[in-house]
Amino acid sequence: MVSTASERRIQGVKTRRSRTLDPADVTSFNAIPITTVPRTLVELAADLPVDALARACHEAGVRYGVTPQMVEVVLQRRPNARGARKLRRIMHGDVRITLSTLERRFLNLLRAEKLTLPLTNRPAGGRRVDCRWPEHRLTVELDGYRFHNSRHSWEQDRLREREARARGDEFRRYTYRDVFENPKSMLSELRSFFQGCPG
Repeated sequence: MVSTASERRIQGVKTRRSRTLDPADVTSFNAIPITTVPRTLVELAADLPVDALARACHEAGVRYGVTPQMVEVVLQRRPNARGARKLRRIMHGDVRITLSTLERRFLNLLRAEKLTLPLTNRPAGGRRVDCRWPEHRLTVELDGYRFHNSRHSWEQDRLREREARARGDEFRRYTYRDVFENPKSMLSELRSFFQGCPG
């Protein structure tokens, strides 16, 4: 999608007219002016269905460190943006969405074992986390290779772990192999954790 100051029609390219583009919403890539990732999410919210928008928000968080606060700053500058309510609900975790096959499989395993289900993809300490049990003070991150294969995502993963421990949570990290190939060990660990929690 290309934003332009005037009405433009380009074959094969979706264009959107945007007369007021705040300088804070503009960056560049290979000397080409582009919108920042938070502004791009605001633009996408007008057209994408909830599931697709949630995946875009998740990827923006993992790959580029975009937080709900960053998106809110853009929305405050654009109070009449189409899709703003939908985007806010996603960014603040008010829509229950599973974002990946890994996440769906993890939740299905918990249901089958009758283990407590977590809150998923909700902010905790200003950053979205994959799974959290606030009452048990446990945070779990599910590491699929697609979203955790860069230096930036690796650094973000370490930061999430430090933040979880700083708010008093235990922290667990499970991979595709844990969830799909060897779930018994993972489920045994979680069951022991919940049984050892007071109350």
